Amino acid sequence: MKLAFIIDQLNSIKTFKDSSFAMMCEATIRNHQIYVLYQHDIFLLNHVVVGHARSLSLTDAPHRDGQWYSVGTAEPMPLNQFDAVLMRKDPPFDLEYVYSTYLLELAESQGAWVINNPRAIRDHNEKLAITQFPQWIAPTLVTSQGQLIRDFLEMHLDIILKPLDGMGGASVFRVHRTDHNLNVILETLTHYGTRTIMAQRFIPEIARGDKRILLIDGKAVPFALARIPKPGETRGNLAAGGIGQTQSLSTRDREIAESLGFELSQRGLLLVGLDVIGDYLTEINVTSPTGMQEITRETGFNVAGMMLDAIEINHSARKKGG
Repeated sequence: MKLAFIIDQLNSIKTFKDSSFAMMCEATIRNHQIYVLYQHDIFLLNHVVVGHARSLSLTDAPHRDGQWYSVGTAEPMPLNQFDAVLMRKDPPFDLEYVYSTYLLELAESQGAWVINNPRAIRDHNEKLAITQFPQWIAPTLVTSQGQLIRDFLEMHLDIILKPLDGMGGASVFRVHRTDHNLNVILETLTHYGTRTIMAQRFIPEIARGDKRILLIDGKAVPFALARIPKPGETRGNLAAGGIGQTQSLSTRDREIAESLGFELSQRGLLLVGLDVIGDYLTEINVTSPTGMQEITRETGFNVAGMMLDAIEINHSARKKGG
């Protein structure tokens, strides 16, 4: 198969934890051809969506400068010439990201297979998507109105406030009823009432970890990566200093995964990262979910292998279907 990865700059990838790198390694073992593109490499010319693609080879051992790859010269290739195009560009999910999904959606209409489906990426804000599954979430408010947030705080006493476009735990605040900084926090997060944010009842089980559950073609990886907050923190994100620990899925984890798995797969979301704290679903990550390497390293379960299996099976089905 010819696989195209749309990713961040190669020299920015942390090979010891990056899930795209894990998938590239697995694809190489299976003798698939790998190509890489950057977001700005995608363009429309003469009604065809094209990308400046570079062939990628993994080195057997890193060079002295730490380079783990060799790449060919960028060549224009219609995206429908690849067997699969994996959209793995990290957030922020800004307008450039949105424009990319429009081009990738057009490429799909021309025969390309994009993972994850571009429209589904665009339609599933990673914070707001949980509201489509209210039976699994903690009490939640989405608004830009300060008074509604104050009323919500008065009801639940201890809440989390977060922007809808954040990542890695950035700008996430825990607020108590007696917090003297409430006004300035609300002013900052809502931009004086002009920006919509999310408020959720605080879930004390965060002390035991913010669990990342990976869904691959609707099926859950049997282990979760629990991000444990460092002392004095309420955010488990690894980017915020959390410590990752793998654990088997709980009964509740499996119930959430099974409830969402088929539906999200049917929407074209082949790889999804569910975030679960305690018994509650807190995020649905669809842009570039991570956690593969940590789970594989600690459990021996080949998560990237499960992902490549899913790609190969779906590719075969697509070919048979014409």
